[in-house]
Amino acid sequence: MQKAKEPIQNPLKTEPVKRLLFQFAVPSIIAMLVSSLYNIVDQFFIGHSVGELGNAATNISFPLSISCVAIALLFGIGGASAFNISMGRGEQEKAAYYMGNAAVMLFGCGVILSLVTLLFLDPLLRFFGSPQNVLDYAKAYTGIVAFGFPFLILTAGGGHLIRGDGRPKISMLCNLAGAIANVFLDAFFVFGLHMGMAGAALATIIGQFISGGMAIWFLSHCRTVKIRKGHLIIRKEVVGRIASLGMAPCSNQLAMVLVQIAMNKSLKYYGSISAYGEAIPIACAGIITKVNQVFLSFIIGISQGLQPIVSFNYGAKQYRRVKDSYVFAITCGFLLALAAFLLFQFAPRQIISAFGNGSKEYYDFAVNYFHIFLFCTFINFMQPISSNFFTSIGKPKRGTLLSLTRQTFFLLPLILILPLFAGIDGIMYAGPVADSMAGAVASILVWKEFKRKEYSQ
Repeated sequence: MQKAKEPIQNPLKTEPVKRLLFQFAVPSIIAMLVSSLYNIVDQFFIGHSVGELGNAATNISFPLSISCVAIALLFGIGGASAFNISMGRGEQEKAAYYMGNAAVMLFGCGVILSLVTLLFLDPLLRFFGSPQNVLDYAKAYTGIVAFGFPFLILTAGGGHLIRGDGRPKISMLCNLAGAIANVFLDAFFVFGLHMGMAGAALATIIGQFISGGMAIWFLSHCRTVKIRKGHLIIRKEVVGRIASLGMAPCSNQLAMVLVQIAMNKSLKYYGSISAYGEAIPIACAGIITKVNQVFLSFIIGISQGLQPIVSFNYGAKQYRRVKDSYVFAITCGFLLALAAFLLFQFAPRQIISAFGNGSKEYYDFAVNYFHIFLFCTFINFMQPISSNFFTSIGKPKRGTLLSLTRQTFFLLPLILILPLFAGIDGIMYAGPVADSMAGAVASILVWKEFKRKEYSQ
């Protein structure tokens, strides 16, 4: 009589957590860097071909880009977390519904956002704080990139689903293909054909079409579950569970939308009564925000790589592995944050110079913004990783609360209050105050979580 084969153990349960985090986080980091590359590349080509007003225009439309990321995280991280927790519990059929419903919601919400943007383009851009001399540039750019929103959202959110399926390299590949196309097409359309803002926007959406098409293919060919047509039919309870788990990272992005709008309006108003004028602060802040997104790509990539590890092991009641994974992720985050802090403090002029030339006031504001607003970069790893950690272990309320601390509870009020006393400098000082407070809250919540007895077993 033949001996029955032992079931194959899922590597998320057996592999060393450090090896797993590198395996999942590195492709996630590359995917996030590639996503941020879309904005950075556009900023580079626009800065050198159009100038300060063009850079300001991309910052005006940035709330819409953040909105795309918010939707991607709501159904991407939410779907991946629900999928991995179900797989950890051995519930494969339920996991397939989470995967299918999440993919449909990603694309469908992208279509809705695209239509709303195109129908209300002019009032939206004015609401986002566009100065009159920037509006035409913003309309030329945003009116084209809006067509790519469904594919941008599907690529970003689908990457989490593909990663949850145990294929982090495929997720990275989807993003990489579109970004590479974007770089070459930006050079061709902007420098070769002299299409300016429209050329940069056209290059962006072509890259997103490529990435989105690849994401659709790989999502329809999952490795761990079989996605059938029935799994694509929206179920209220399935979408509700996905949304509850994705609400924390989504809330953080939605808060960023509010902060970005308030920031643009404040920079416009206080810039107009300063030596800088309306456009310079908006242009500089936009560039620096996107440069900071490169650093945050590392931190968010780590948190995304952490997600399937802690979700599966929490579902499997392997609590010690959950804690060890988090501690290693936080250690890596701190080292990266410290490196970014040193770069932002000692090389701000060199960084801003890469995005085109400007006046003396342009460089003065940019250097001050780097030095002050990003002063607490060295602790900016704690809140994003911790927020996603709580979501990943099925505690969305804590994750959502933590995700709202920096943007909604601290930064937004400070942006509105501090300039009343310190003018445009008050906007800059709001950054480090909010960062330090958010880091403190994250530390307290995580300390309380790990005080629970199951983590010591």
